[in-house]
Amino acid sequence: MAAWVVNTAQMSCSMGTGPAVLTVLPVKKVNVCSQPAATTMDHKPIVNVPTFVMCNAKANPAVIAATAAALGTPTAAPCVPNTTSPWSPGCATVKVKNENALNDSSKLTCMWGGSISISSAGQTKVTIP
Repeated sequence: MAAWVVNTAQMSCSMGTGPAVLTVLPVKKVNVCSQPAATTMDHKPIVNVPTFVMCNAKANPAVIAATAAALGTPTAAPCVPNTTSPWSPGCATVKVKNENALNDSSKLTCMWGGSISISSAGQTKVTIP
């Protein structure tokens, strides 16, 4: 069993230089342990997934520009997540307003090449498959 992810969950990105905190807006009106419950659709850049400080992804246009300005020396640039697809796989057997609940084994892919994972679900009492 995995932990159900809620607002304030801690995340990390394989291409980022720092952690980030998931923001789950209370629009679905479903709480787990007094926090808004996350679903696989809580993947929107900046709204749900904030910056991971700096980005090292070679496909990121900002990193490409910073590296070119440094005459080819790999150079990180400010992170602006580009997460266009939902978290995967989520939990298909637990729904929140017809959306799959988000568990802490799910991953999110950034278009620049980073893999985003949950390092702390934001709560430890409620588990889901």
